[in-house]
Amino acid sequence: MTDRIALISDVHGNLGALEAVLADIRSRGIEQIINLGDTAGKGPRGEAAVRLCREACAVNVRGNWDDFLPGIADDASEGLVWWRDELSPSSLSWLGSLPLSHDLVMSGRRIRLFHASAESPHVRVHFHHTPEQFAGMFANTDMTGDGPEPDVVGYADIHDAYVESVDGRTLFNVGSVGNPLDEPTPSYVILEGALGVEDSAPFGIQFMRVPYDVEAEIAVAQELRMPERDVWAVELRTAVYRGRQ
Repeated sequence: MTDRIALISDVHGNLGALEAVLADIRSRGIEQIINLGDTAGKGPRGEAAVRLCREACAVNVRGNWDDFLPGIADDASEGLVWWRDELSPSSLSWLGSLPLSHDLVMSGRRIRLFHASAESPHVRVHFHHTPEQFAGMFANTDMTGDGPEPDVVGYADIHDAYVESVDGRTLFNVGSVGNPLDEPTPSYVILEGALGVEDSAPFGIQFMRVPYDVEAEIAVAQELRMPERDVWAVELRTAVYRGRQ
């Protein structure tokens, strides 16, 4: 029997994109979902996105936004305070308590999942990286613990989906559900194989793109008068990062 796991990440309060992706996952009969973090912040409906991910995802991993939002001070920028206050105390507490990594075995491959890097959810590794950065993604660290080093690592954070294999190790990025910056269409990943099986068996990594109503989501941000809504709208429409607009 073949098992399938859906990996999502970087919802960033984009409830419309999240609902579209979850509907696509359900339509494929996939029951197990793992969320690699950054569920809130940047977009207008972080609280609703957190509630939905708490219900739908078997595992949620802490991202950089999940990590720092609960500690935002009142004198921070208008946007950060808005995104913090849009979340309930329960959601803020839950985000801050999430694990930083998650390990599993599928088809004889040791798989490790985290948000940004093996060092920290705040340390970013881009698509164009050094051999040393690639190797570091597979290392055991204080963040990941001392389990067997992985053969496969999946991460998020950069909103740019890709897969790369070097010397028998595979690194992939799931992209972003709510704020994709490689193309404007939300992405997620399906892992396919024999879950929990130590012996070698067929294994696959599949990237999925799911369209949704971008303009409806932008309208929500406008209606709520979300700070930075104009640059958010450009990102959603064009996948051009706000620092490059």
